[in-house]
Amino acid sequence: MKPIMPRTNIARSTLTSVFIAVFLLCSSISFANPIADFKMVGKAKLEVLFWDVYRSELYTPSGTFEAKIFPQALKIHYLRNIKSKDLIERTDEEWQKLGISATQTAPWLEQLTAIWPDIKKGDELLLLVDQQHRSRFYFNNDIIGDIEDTDFGFNFLRIWLDEKSSYPDLQRQLIGENK
Repeated sequence: MKPIMPRTNIARSTLTSVFIAVFLLCSSISFANPIADFKMVGKAKLEVLFWDVYRSELYTPSGTFEAKIFPQALKIHYLRNIKSKDLIERTDEEWQKLGISATQTAPWLEQLTAIWPDIKKGDELLLLVDQQHRSRFYFNNDIIGDIEDTDFGFNFLRIWLDEKSSYPDLQRQLIGENK
């Protein structure tokens, strides 16, 4: 005859199983790689004077770059601390250089202000622009915000990928011209 398990052991066992299941579910959500099936198009490192600023990588499902074909993902691994306010200001400056109107960028800058944290050396930001041109930001593998405006992703990526970008060598490396 099998011994009967006391109720407290059954409850403890069930509670432990539930805890493990919740932990595994949360772990898979936080650490899921949204670009696991993508291939790297190119990578580049931004150095300004004698400072290393970041390493960047561009990804697409095919591993080739076509400006208006999505999905695309840009991953930036920061090599120094940068305040979110400084990132926002630099983004605005780059959009101005590309000739994108302040009327169009104002709502995007507002949304970025709400989404982006201050950056510490070693942090990673990833932008994934999906096939429907919706944009999702990840910070150290966690989702931090979405921008639904379908013009945002293309214009944000132009900062790095446009022929008129501020860093043409970086642009060529990212789109795979200088492999």
